[in-house]
Amino acid sequence: MNEHTHCHDLLSSLSEFIDGSLPAEFCHELERHLRDCQNCRIVVNTLKKTVELYHDTAGDAPMPEAVRQRLFACLDLNDFISKEK
Repeated sequence: MNEHTHCHDLLSSLSEFIDGSLPAEFCHELERHLRDCQNCRIVVNTLKKTVELYHDTAGDAPMPEAVRQRLFACLDLNDFISKEK
């Protein structure tokens, strides 16, 4: 498995990682990967900050679907969007 594939596989569970709902074993594997992969750390940190800002400013308003899709596209998570539907 090449590094890009491994990154994509791990980051496909990024939302669950940030929400704290991943199984402990997979969470530890992702944390080990993040220690060695600066690109993935940047993606995780950016998404964490985005979620934090959203929670701080959005109140009870849901994120518009178009905004959500653009965010996932920018984070290269288009495969995740299609899996949710």
